[in-house]
Amino acid sequence: MESSDHPPLRVTLLGGFRLLAGDDRVAVSGGSERLLAFVALCGQAVSRNLLAGTLWPEAPERRACASLRSALVRLNGAGRRLLSVGTTEIRLCPEAHVDFHDARSLAYRILDPTTPTGNRDLSAEAVGLLSNGLLPGWYDDWAVLEAEEWHQRRLHALEALTDDFVAAGRCADAVAAAGVAVRAEPLRESARAALIRAHLAEDNQAEALRCFERYRRHLQAELGLRPTPRLCELVAGLRSETPP
Repeated sequence: MESSDHPPLRVTLLGGFRLLAGDDRVAVSGGSERLLAFVALCGQAVSRNLLAGTLWPEAPERRACASLRSALVRLNGAGRRLLSVGTTEIRLCPEAHVDFHDARSLAYRILDPTTPTGNRDLSAEAVGLLSNGLLPGWYDDWAVLEAEEWHQRRLHALEALTDDFVAAGRCADAVAAAGVAVRAEPLRESARAALIRAHLAEDNQAEALRCFERYRRHLQAELGLRPTPRLCELVAGLRSETPP
């Protein structure tokens, strides 16, 4: 447990990197920030060689290991307490909390086909946790790959959560969840379909039709494509002439 002199440590990876000691943000230098983010993302022990090779991929092995040592030396206070540093591997201290781990676990639960989504996950807090990308603006190869995987997973989770909200009769929450997915990926038809279903569930036919029309125009302008027949069927009965 953290002592009274050491407030709890939290690492934010969603929406950007932040290290927090209690409610205070801790400043971390660039190289050390990447080190902390990578270890926090892994959530388990990472070998020094893997860390050095991943964070400084273009440097010779000896120089990469030296850069890792320098990044560790520059850590102090909360940054240093965040890590458990061994002779061959480095891990996050067990008391530290990482928001991404909570969000990923939430997405797995929502997408688990064998278990209905529990009441605690049918919440505005769940939508908020799925609303942010992973380390936006980071262009390291490892960060980009993880961010893209998370992007797809959270969109699927938001779409599934939308349908769960509709089934529970919570249409406003359904619209909010689908809206997050649409804003994250405006040309994604499955996200737009989820939003239309949410509008229809609360009998807002005009909203559903406007949502469809915006998507149709955007898709045509950006990609020269038309909505699929499946999406058109959702609004087929809302007016006499529905675009093909």
